Amino acid sequence: MLFKQFLDDDLGCASYLVGDEQAGVAVVVDPQYHVDPLLTEAERRGVRLVGVLETHTHADHVSGHGRLALEHDIPIRVHREAGATFPHESLEDGTEIEVGEVVLRTIHTPGHRPEHCCFAVIDRSRSDEPWLVLTGDSLFVGDAGRPDLAVEAQEGAEGLFHSLRRLVELGDGVEVFPGHVAGSLCGAAMSSKASTTIGFERRFNPALQGELADFLSAALGPQPPRPPNMERIVELNRRELVGAQPPLERADAVSDDAIVLDVRATDVFAAGHRAGAVGIPVSGASFATRAAFVLPERPLVLHASDEDEAVRAARALHAVALFGTVGWQDGGGPEKLEPVSLDELERLLADDSVELLDVREADERDEGHIPGSRHLPYRTARSAAEAGLLNGRPVVTICESGPRAAIAASVLQAAGLDARPVLEGGVADWRAHGGETTSFRRCGGTH
Repeated sequence: MLFKQFLDDDLGCASYLVGDEQAGVAVVVDPQYHVDPLLTEAERRGVRLVGVLETHTHADHVSGHGRLALEHDIPIRVHREAGATFPHESLEDGTEIEVGEVVLRTIHTPGHRPEHCCFAVIDRSRSDEPWLVLTGDSLFVGDAGRPDLAVEAQEGAEGLFHSLRRLVELGDGVEVFPGHVAGSLCGAAMSSKASTTIGFERRFNPALQGELADFLSAALGPQPPRPPNMERIVELNRRELVGAQPPLERADAVSDDAIVLDVRATDVFAAGHRAGAVGIPVSGASFATRAAFVLPERPLVLHASDEDEAVRAARALHAVALFGTVGWQDGGGPEKLEPVSLDELERLLADDSVELLDVREADERDEGHIPGSRHLPYRTARSAAEAGLLNGRPVVTICESGPRAAIAASVLQAAGLDARPVLEGGVADWRAHGGETTSFRRCGGTH
C-alpha cells in the first residue's frame, strides 16, 4: 500500500496520497490548493491519480480538487449533502472506493458539517480489516472538530458525538490520520502530532470520554475565532472549480487602491518599510490566516526580500482565497516601527502616556493581563481603527511573545495611529519580571 501524508505547517492542514503501487493507481484525500507536492510524489512513485476524495467542504482553506480536475481531469467524490454544484460523484455511507488492492470505505460522520465523511483504509493484500482511518475534521489528535461552522452548534455537537462513537468501533489498533494538526482554527486543543490510534484517543482524548451531556458541555463552550474568509472559501469549495493562478510578476508601481503587504521578517520590517504598509512575516506562524484576518478587500502588492519570498507568500495567500495579489516589489522604506521594551513600557504606564492594547484572544487574556490594558484582538485592529474606536492617544500593543503585537501595530500605524509593539516578550515576561497581572478567571486575583 502507498500512503503518504502532506502537512501544510502554516494552516495546520493535512492531505493524503493513498494507493496501490503495484497496481500503479492512487487517490488524493483532501488536497491542498497547491497540489505540486502531491503530483510530484505520485510521479516519483509511478502511480496514476484516479480520484479525489473530500471528507467535507472545507471552511478554512481552498481545496486543490479544482486544480486536479481542471488541469489533470481527475474525478472528484464528495458526500451528497455537501450540495456541490461542480461535476462530481456522490459518496454515501458505506461507499467503497477500490484502488488496486487498497479500499477506502466511506463512513458518514456528520457533526463538523452535515456531509462530513471519514475513510477507513483497508489493504486487502494484508487483511479485510481497516489498517487506518482518515478522520478529516471529526477526530483530531487530542481533540475533536468544532460543531459551529455549518449548522447550529447544538445540532452539530450532537451529531459529532455519535459520529465519534462510530469511529471508536473500528478498534483500538486502527491508526488515526486527521485533516488538521495544531495551527488550525477547526479545533481548540488539537496536538501538533501528525497521527495517533483509536485506542490512545479512546483513553486520553476528552472528546471520547463520558456521556452526551459531558460532550455537549465541552463542545458548546468557547471556540477559536471562525476562520477568516470562511463564507467565500466554502462557496469556492462547493460551487466553482478553482484553477491555478497566474505567475507572480514584479510590480512597477503601487496603485492608489492597492495595499502593501510586507512579508519580510518583523525586525527587518520594523527597521524600514513603505508608509502605509502592513507587516506580516511569511516566515512566522499562521501567516495566511493572520493576513486574511487583517487585510482589507483591496488589491495586494507584496514587499519582500527577494522573489522566492514573495512567491512563497503569494502561494500561502492563495490557500485562504486571497487571490488579489497584483505583483511584488523589493521591501524597504522610510517608515519605522519602533519597538517598546518591557522596562520602557513600565515607565510609559506609570506616566499614563500611552494606551496599552492586549491583542491576544479572549481566553489568553482571561488567564492573566496587565491591569488597565484594553482588549483588542490583533485581527480586529483594522476595523477598530476604521470605526474610530481608539481615542487617538499613542498606543502600545502586547501579546504573548511579539508577533501579533507587531502585526497589530503595523495595521494601526497604516491607519494613521501612533502605534508601537512590544516585540521582545509579552504578558508572561511582564509577570516574570515582577509586573502585576490580573485574571478574570480568578475573581480579583493578581499574579
